[in-house]
Order: sequence, then C-alpha cells, then structure tokens
Amino acid sequence: MIRNYLKIAWRNLRKNRVFSFINIFGLALGLACFMLIALYVADEWSYDRFHAKAERIYRVHSDVRMGETDLHMSETSDPMGETLKNEFPQVEEFVRLYNNSGAKLIKHGDEYLNEPRVAHADSTLFDVFTLPVVAGTGKGALSEPNAVVISESAAERYFGGAAAAIGQNLETDDAGGTAYQVRAVFQDLPEQSHFHIDFFFSMANVNYDFGNFASHNFNTYILLREGADPAEFPAKFEQVIQKYLAPLLQQYMQTDLETFRKSGNRIEYSLMPLTDIHLHSDRTAEFEPNGSIQNIYIFSVAALFILVLACVNFTNLSTARSAGRAREVGIRKTMGTRKPALIGQFLTESVLLAYIALVLAVGICALLLPWFNGISGKELVLADLLRPGYLLFLGALPLLVGVLAGVYPAFFLASFNPIRALKGKKGSGSKAEPVLRNALVVFQFAVSIILIVGTLVIYNQLEFIRKARIGFDKEQVAVVDTGGIPGSNRAAFKQEVAALAGVRSAAFAGYLPVANSSRSDTSFSTDPVMSETNMFNMQIWRTDYDYIPTMGMELLEGRNFSTEFGSDSTALIINQRAAEILGVSNPVGSKLYYRSAPDQEEAEIYTIIGMVRDFNFESLRQNVGPLAMRLGRNDWATALRMAPGDLESTLAQVEQQFHEMAPGMPFSYTFLDESFDQMYRQEQRMGRVALSFAVLAILIACLGLFGLVTYVAEQRTKEIGIRKVLGASLGNILGLLSRDFLKLVLLAFVIGSPIAWWAMSAWLEDFAYRAPIELWIFAATGGAALAIALFTMAFKALRAALQNPVNSLRTE
Repeated sequence: MIRNYLKIAWRNLRKNRVFSFINIFGLALGLACFMLIALYVADEWSYDRFHAKAERIYRVHSDVRMGETDLHMSETSDPMGETLKNEFPQVEEFVRLYNNSGAKLIKHGDEYLNEPRVAHADSTLFDVFTLPVVAGTGKGALSEPNAVVISESAAERYFGGAAAAIGQNLETDDAGGTAYQVRAVFQDLPEQSHFHIDFFFSMANVNYDFGNFASHNFNTYILLREGADPAEFPAKFEQVIQKYLAPLLQQYMQTDLETFRKSGNRIEYSLMPLTDIHLHSDRTAEFEPNGSIQNIYIFSVAALFILVLACVNFTNLSTARSAGRAREVGIRKTMGTRKPALIGQFLTESVLLAYIALVLAVGICALLLPWFNGISGKELVLADLLRPGYLLFLGALPLLVGVLAGVYPAFFLASFNPIRALKGKKGSGSKAEPVLRNALVVFQFAVSIILIVGTLVIYNQLEFIRKARIGFDKEQVAVVDTGGIPGSNRAAFKQEVAALAGVRSAAFAGYLPVANSSRSDTSFSTDPVMSETNMFNMQIWRTDYDYIPTMGMELLEGRNFSTEFGSDSTALIINQRAAEILGVSNPVGSKLYYRSAPDQEEAEIYTIIGMVRDFNFESLRQNVGPLAMRLGRNDWATALRMAPGDLESTLAQVEQQFHEMAPGMPFSYTFLDESFDQMYRQEQRMGRVALSFAVLAILIACLGLFGLVTYVAEQRTKEIGIRKVLGASLGNILGLLSRDFLKLVLLAFVIGSPIAWWAMSAWLEDFAYRAPIELWIFAATGGAALAIALFTMAFKALRAALQNPVNSLRTE
C-alpha cells in the first residue's frame, strides 16, 4: 500500500509541475534557513561546554555603586578566590586570570612579535579548565616564577612544533626583559570559548599589590564540589563583605556598611555559570565581545516563522488545488476507498514532498554556508549536519513538517462528497476553506512586514550610531602601538611624527574612547575626609598636553593642560556628567580629594581647570559616566590626527620613524573609526542576518502568492473570457485578479506594524542612545509590501488578461 501511495504521489507531483516546484522550492528555502539558524544557535549554545567540569565552574562578578556611578565588572579582587576556597568547603578550587597588562612583545629570532592573546594564571589553571596537554606537564607548570604554558599554534610559530618548545625560553618586554621557560603545550582553545589565550604566564610574575579587597582586576573562576548549591553563595558573599570589606569602609570613609548602603551605595558579588558567560554577560573587562541571548531568541523565532511560512504555502496551495483533485477523490470513494486511506495517501504525498525539499535544502545550505559565515562571523561547516544528533533531527524534520503542513489539506480533500465531486462541484461545499486560505496569506505577509520593519529599524539605529554626536572626532585618527619603543624614546617619536607634513597633531593615547582600551576608575570626595555622602567613583584617564585637541574634544569651560602652569600636575579636566554629580554648571576652580591608602595622613588635592563636552567612551548602549583627565604616563599608544591626502605615504614615514626608534620591533596601527565600528559588530551582523531573513520571508510569501494567483486565474478563465467579450479592459481584468489579494496585504500591514513596533522598541531599550522608530519606516515597508505583491501578481494576471477569450470559451 505504501508503494502504491508513493507511486500515485510521484505521478501527481509530475503532473502539476509548477505547483510542485513552488511547494518544493518554498519548503526547501524554509528548511535551509531553519538548518542554518539551527547550526548557528547550536554553536552559540556550545560555548565553554568542552570543559569536562563546565557545569561546576562559575565566574565571580562584582557590582559596585559609589555615589551616582555604577560598575558591573567581570573581575573581582585578587584575594576573593582564595578566600572562598579557604572559608567555604563547597569550593573545591579556584583560578585567577590577569591580563591588565594587555599584549606582550615576545622575541622571535631577531625581532619582537606583538601577542595580544596573553594572560597570567594561577598554577591551578589545569585543575579547573580542560586544556588538553600535547607536550610537557600541565599540572603545576605555573607554580614557579618565569614559567609559561603555550598553545600548539604558538609552539609552531616560535619553535616549529610542540615537542621542540618544551624547555625553551621566551623573551618578553616585561620589566628587565623577563625570559619565561615553556613548561607545557596545550591544544588550541576551540572557537566556542569565551576567551582565546595562547600564552599563560605564571601569576608569580605579576607586579601587583596583592591582598587588596577594594581593587577589582582579576577574572576569578571557582570550581564547586559535586552537589554544591550555587544558590547558597549570595549569603556567603555577604559574609565576605562583612568580614573584609566593612573594615575597609571604616578605614577609608569612617563609616559602617549599613550607613554606606543606606546612602544608596552598594558592593555586591555574584556567580555566573561558565556556560552562561558568552550569551548572558556584557560587563566591563570581558576578554572578548560576547554574544547575546536576545539575538538568539530573535534568530530562532525568525527561522521558525520562515519555516512556518513555507508550511503555510503548502497548506494554501494544496487546498487551492482541491478542485483539481475532486473527481479523483469522488471516483476513489465510489470504488470503496475509505477516508483513513485517502488521508494516508495525501499525507504520504506531503511527506514525500518534504523529503524532496530536504535534499534540495541541504544543497542550498552548501551554497549559502560561506555567505552565511561571512555575515554571522562564524566558521560553521556542513559536516556539522552529519553528527548523530543532527542526522536524527534532519531525518525527523521533514516528517514533522510534512505532517503538520499536510494534515489540513489531507482531511479537507478526504472529506469531499463523492456525488458533488463527480458532478464537478466543489467536494465539501465548506465556506471555511477560502477564509482559512486568506488568513494564511495575511499571516505570511504580516511576518514579512515584521521582518522588514525590524531590518529597517536595525539599519536606522546603526546609521544613528554612525552619525551620532559622540563628543570626539574619530575620523582621520591613526593609533600607533608604541609599546615596543623604549620609554626614553617615546617622547622623541611623538615629536618627530608630529612634525611630519601629513600629521596635524600627535598625542599619547593609552586611554581611548573605544572598546579594549585602558580604563581606570578611582573614588574621589568633595571634602578632605571621604564619607558615604560626599564620595563618588569616576574614570580617571592619564593624558598629555595634546590629547584633547588631537581627539577633537570640545572644551566648554576653563582651559586645557599647559606647560606654562607647573600646578597642572595636580589639575583635572572633567566631563559634563562629573560636573552634574558635583552639582555645578561651571566646575572650574572646584577641589576634589583622593586617598590612595586608608593610612594616608592627608588627602591629595586636585583642582578642576576645565570641562569638556560629554563624549561616549563606552558604546552607545550605556549612558556617559563621570570622567576626569589628568597629566600622566600613557605612552604605550600614540594617536595621530592625519591631514587629508596620501595616508599611505604618511604612515610609511611614521613607520620609518618607528623603526629608527625601535629596531626589530613590530610596527602596528589601527584607525580610531574602525575601532569604534567594532563595538557594534554584533548589531551589524544582526542587521545583515535580519535583512537575509526578510528577503527569504518575502520570497517564500511571493512564491505562495504567485501560486494562488495562478490558481485563481485558472479557476476564473471562463469568467475572464466572458468579461472581455462584454468589453472589459485590461485594467479591469488586472484589478479583478489582484484586488482581493491587495486587500489581504493591507490587512497584513495593519496587523504586522504594531507587532513590529513593539518588538523593535524592546530591542532598542538596550541602547541608552537610540534613534526613534519613525513613520517613514512603516510607510516604506507598506509601500514595499504592496509593490512586491503587485509585481508578483502582475505576470500571471497580465497573461490571463491578454489571453484570447475565444480559447477560454471554446470548450463550453
């Protein structure tokens, strides 16, 4: 019987080739999109799960509010890990990672290479994380100073292989040119890791004032024992705060913890599961930009909707073609075929079509995967679909889709009245069928409209970011990494390149208003004695005399730093937000106080000499926080404001000056505007993926609409012939065939627009600075939907309208 079902199904597919193609291609597009997003989502969910103990590893987070400043940090104090292990038996082990020093210069032959993927780690690194060792011994490798463990790719780069690397020394630019001995080589961290580090150096080599609970500079991970409950740790962190932080408040501010909290301040710690970091953490001092669980939800829902659109196409076209199969159903019922057998036949056709679509979908995936990797920033491969879990999923998906898409048409066709069917009348006589078909068309275009609006809102927000008044001029600024130049030569290098014809100005720029640049926050008070009511926390950036003009910042009050004023060594230039916290419109002349240690006899006094316009030193997702600039060393990077013209020639001259100052050191630079754009890479990728979804949704909806118009034109051939004989014009015929469908598109616009507005308003909530959702977005979407629908219907409607009426009436 199954063989007979398949034979009949194949014959029907061949007989109705246009409708079969529309159904198969539409389903294939939906399945291909669903598979691509399934690969993407599975890849995002898999982050950090390769660690054998991943389910028991947690990162300690810090949340601090002082004055009107909030800090949400992925780091914590250096004693936190050891304290948790020593005082709470639920903690089996801990490891700290420290990379505040940023990149290191490592000697390779006669030159130094700039290595950004570096960190210092505790000797417990291999006890917490799963880093398979391919040479040497991982356990205890970092227990002594001047030790390092490196990745396979680093071993290949420096020594030609893992085995050859063991026991070799790596000379760095650390103080005194420290040489580290390679103790172990581990497999490269997979792409699905929230950090990618090639060099783990011994923590014993970190030059740091250890033991300070008030300073948060270490990424700390703890390994809980089997059966330990992380929900118990809020109470345990409170014990740590009471025991170690409360005395510091008393020393620094002469206040107790309760009073500190009542004033609106807070210090809190929390745990985040290792496997949640990539999709749920967006804190300061992340190793790398993380993903977004919100985007995963959006992509998943969009992919599901597109698959549903393809199923809707199948349901619509199958019910629309019901009249063509009415006589078949009538004859088979007259010959004794029961309703369950007919339902089985039609479901078999549906499932067969879905499996044919699956084969085509895999081919589409293979063609689109390189393009999809490009827009999503992934490295997905088609071989991932061959994993056992995926194969089972792919095998079941067409069966599920075929049944869900075909169940209504199957029951609808099987319920035809055989007598009415054999008389050439519509079998069921049901009035619900066209209503359902129209509802499905509305659903298709409503989803398409939501996706189009979403895409336009994303691109509008990106354009807003590009043109936003961010408080500094990011164009034509090259940032040169001068960490490789000996400290005594850096001022000379800056002076030499500033004199070049193609350079307008130069400034030391270790602190920049883009991601992955140096940051330093410090607590100040408005009175000599710090208290919970007069203190606040703000960024403090060390700059030089040329920083503000080179960065194109605007001084609103006061003056810039000047060599003419010796007192500028204790001067500050603050931003507008800091002035708001101080409660003054013109802060010039105001004093701020700072204590570097609780036992410091007198507070350091700083005088405010100027105020700059607020500038966005973090992304536009965050409000501008308080910031102050002071004179100080920040010469590990130099910003050059370039004159318009031959940038390549100017940069070649800069490189020549660099190598004269630092022979054998690598020359590298970035453009400030490119670094700024990188902060919004996630939104750019989301925009491209959303645009792709919108195009696919429109294409699938148009395939269905084309099929329905084709069906309607065939069903109304006689009517069209009669109308033309009676004098109907071409416009009349086109209006007759398209009017009802255009009404459905307009209804879809009315339904989809408010849903799109609500969804994208929620998405924009993540941005402190955002573009409004303007009326032109909805006008453009509505116009595009109508134009696309008209274009889709035009070919078939025009062909039907131009047909000779004699041909359509000849058979009557």
